[in-house]
Amino acid sequence: MKQMTVPQKTVDDFQLHGAVCIRNLFSREQVEKIEKGIQLNLEQPSERAKIASNKEDPGKFFEDFCNWNQNSYYKDFILTSGVASVAAQLMQSQQVRFYHDHLLVKEAKTQQKTPWHQDQPYYNIEGQMNCSMWMPVDPVSRASTLEFIAGSHKGPWLMPRTFRDNHASWFPEGSLAELPDIEADRSKWNILGWELEPGDVLFFHMLTLHASGGVGANSRRRAFSLRFLGDDVTHAPRPWRTSPEFPGLADELPAGAPMDHPLFPVIWSNGREPVNDK
Repeated sequence: MKQMTVPQKTVDDFQLHGAVCIRNLFSREQVEKIEKGIQLNLEQPSERAKIASNKEDPGKFFEDFCNWNQNSYYKDFILTSGVASVAAQLMQSQQVRFYHDHLLVKEAKTQQKTPWHQDQPYYNIEGQMNCSMWMPVDPVSRASTLEFIAGSHKGPWLMPRTFRDNHASWFPEGSLAELPDIEADRSKWNILGWELEPGDVLFFHMLTLHASGGVGANSRRRAFSLRFLGDDVTHAPRPWRTSPEFPGLADELPAGAPMDHPLFPVIWSNGREPVNDK
C-alpha cells in the first residue's frame, strides 16, 4: 500500500478539533476511480441502499453502505491509495482496520439537510481511536459542505435520533445527553467548514458533531466516505439495529473483543503491506 505522510500540525489539529481538511490529497486519477465506483453503485445499489430525503423534496438524497467487496473501484482505492496510512497517523494507531464504506449523493435541488449528530452512537463499537474520511467527487460549496463543532469528539455521547422525525430509535430516551440547539445561536460554537474541490478530503472523529445543508439547483454532491478503526476499538453489540447493521456479528464476536473479524480487515500495520487484502 502507498504510504502518505501527514504534517504534524494536521495530526495535532485532528486530535484537538476532531476534524481536518487536507487539500489535494488525491490525484485526478484517484478521484475518477471513485467516480466510476459511485456510478456503478448507483446503477447496482445494495439491499442496504435508502433514500434519506422526503418524497416532497424536489431533489433526492441517496445513501448506500458496505459495498467495497463488490465494487472493484472502491476496493482498489481502499487498498492502494494510501488513505489507511493517513488514518493511522491521525488516529495515532499502530494498525488500521477497515470498518465500512458509505456513499452519500445529494442530487441537484435536494433540500434535505443532514442535522447535527455524532456517528459513533449509531455504530456497534467502543473506543477513541477511529476516524472517517469524506471525499467529494464534485465541487462542494461552503453552504453544502460538512460542518463540525471543534472539540466535540471529546464527549459526551449525545442522543442519536432519526434524521427525519427526531425519534430515539437507538438508546432509550433519557439514557444519553440531548443534542444542544446549535442553530439557535451558531456564534456560540466553534464551527469548522471548508469549501471543497475534487481531491480535497475531510477526516473526522466518529464522535465529532457534524451536519450539512442541501444543494442548489445546478449542483450535485457525490461524496464517498470510509470509516477506519484503530488499536483501542472493541465490539459493542447493541439490542437494536445499528447503522449500518452487521447481521450475525454478535454471535461471532463477543462484547469487548477487538474487531478481529473478516468483515473488518487490517489494511495497514506499521507501514507494511496490508495484512488482509481479500
